[in-house]
Amino acid sequence: MDRTILKSQLEKYRTPYEEESVFIDSFLELTDDPLAYKRERIEGHFTASAWIVNKRRTHTLLTLHRKLGRWLQLGGHADGDENLIDVAMKEAREESGLKSLVLVDSTIFDLDKHIIPERPHVPEHFHYDVRYILEADINEPLQISDESISLAWITFDSVVDMIGYNPSILRMLEKTSKSEILL
Repeated sequence: MDRTILKSQLEKYRTPYEEESVFIDSFLELTDDPLAYKRERIEGHFTASAWIVNKRRTHTLLTLHRKLGRWLQLGGHADGDENLIDVAMKEAREESGLKSLVLVDSTIFDLDKHIIPERPHVPEHFHYDVRYILEADINEPLQISDESISLAWITFDSVVDMIGYNPSILRMLEKTSKSEILL
């Protein structure tokens, strides 16, 4: 996958969620910028995430992110890699230690553009997060990386209680429960 494939996927991407559809044009514009796959692009850059679910579609794997202090899906920076599926898979493996990860579908599962707060030596910037759905064995042992405080398989029914209100995670959760491709 390269930026032309990502651009084609974004052109075909449709969502009934208005808060998500407003991002599509800015994602498409970004695909034309070769620097968009590097974190050094200060205005914002691509990231890739993995929405990891178990085979029975009852749990999702979330990480308590060390820098942000919030429960989130696993993922990270492209760091020059234009194949965002590979980035999502690599980040999921590194952040969970899971070997059983399988890509459920090679099309985009979700998009989210969100602000990352300023930190020492890193100005405030946007992440243009392209998300893919992965499946893993819920019984495989987890390994917490340096980027996480904790990892947990959370039942779909408990996500809101565990993480609070996070519209993008709630959207992915709703998509998971509605999607025919996942069954």
